[in-house]
Amino acid sequence: MFLAPAEFVRSPEALAARPALPEAEAYTRWLATHHYENFHVVSILLPKRLHQDFYNVYAFCRWADDLGDEIGDTQESLRLLAWWHESLSAMYAGRAAHPVFVALANTVNRHGIPEEPFSDLIRAFVQDQTVTRYANWDELHGYCRYSANPVGRLVLHLCGYTDDERRRLSDDTCTALQLANFWQDVAIDWGKDRVYLPLELLARHRSGTADIESGEASPAFRAALREAVDHAEALFHRGLPLVNLVDRRLAIDLDLFSRGGLRVLEKIRARDYDVLSARPAISKTERVGLLLRTLLRVGLRAA
Repeated sequence: MFLAPAEFVRSPEALAARPALPEAEAYTRWLATHHYENFHVVSILLPKRLHQDFYNVYAFCRWADDLGDEIGDTQESLRLLAWWHESLSAMYAGRAAHPVFVALANTVNRHGIPEEPFSDLIRAFVQDQTVTRYANWDELHGYCRYSANPVGRLVLHLCGYTDDERRRLSDDTCTALQLANFWQDVAIDWGKDRVYLPLELLARHRSGTADIESGEASPAFRAALREAVDHAEALFHRGLPLVNLVDRRLAIDLDLFSRGGLRVLEKIRARDYDVLSARPAISKTERVGLLLRTLLRVGLRAA
C-alpha cells in the first residue's frame, strides 16, 4: 500500500525500503493520479512517452510541498526539507534510495536535467516556513523565482527546450500564474498567516494587513489589488509568445494555463477586486470554453 508524504515519513518501514525502479515509478504514478487533491498532472495532450517523467517530477514537487505544509510543525518541516534536499543531492551522486528519487533519477538521466531547479523549489518551501510577508515587488519576484519558475524550466527540459529565450518567457508565465493564484487566495493565505501582496504596494494605496484581517475589501485594498492584477496581467502577455515557440501539444497546455490565469484576473476585476468575501473561481463550463478556444487558436496556428 502506497503512502502520502505525511504518512510516509512517520513509517519506519517505508523509510527503510529500497524499491526497484518499477515499484518506484508505480509509486510516483499513484501519487500523481490519486493524491488527495485529485490533481491530474499529466495532460492527455502530452506525448505518452513523457507521462512517467511528468509523474516523477510531480511526485518530487508534491513531496516538497507536503513536507512544508502538511506536517504541522515548522521546525519538523524544516528538518524534513533539509533531509529532502540531502536526498536530492544523493540522487545526483548516484545514491538514490527514496522511491521518488529512484524514479526521478531515471528521468534526470534521460533528459539531462540539472539539480538547480529541484534545489530551488526546496528553497522556496523552506522560505514558506520562515517568511510570511514581502516588502516590495523585488522580494516577491525573488520568491517566485524559486517557487514557480523552476516548474516551467523543468517542463521545458522534459520537452527538449533549454535555450535562454524560452526560459525567460516561461519565467514570465510561471511568475504570472503564481501571482494570479496569490491574488485569488488572499483570504486563504491570510488564514495561514501569509501575505503575498507587497506591503509597499498596500501602504502606497493607504491599505494594509488590517484590511485583509477585516475580511472586507476597502476602497484602498481594492486599489492596491487593481495594481497587482495589472502587474500579473502584463507578465502573462509578456510570456504568451512562448506558445509559438514550442510544439503543438505543449503549446496547447501553455496557452490553456495562461488563458486560465488571465481569466482568474478577469474574475477578480468582475468582483471589483473583492477577493476577501469570496474566492473568485473558474467554473467547469468556463474551463471547457477556455479549452475549446485554445484548441482553435493553436490549431489554426499549426495550420
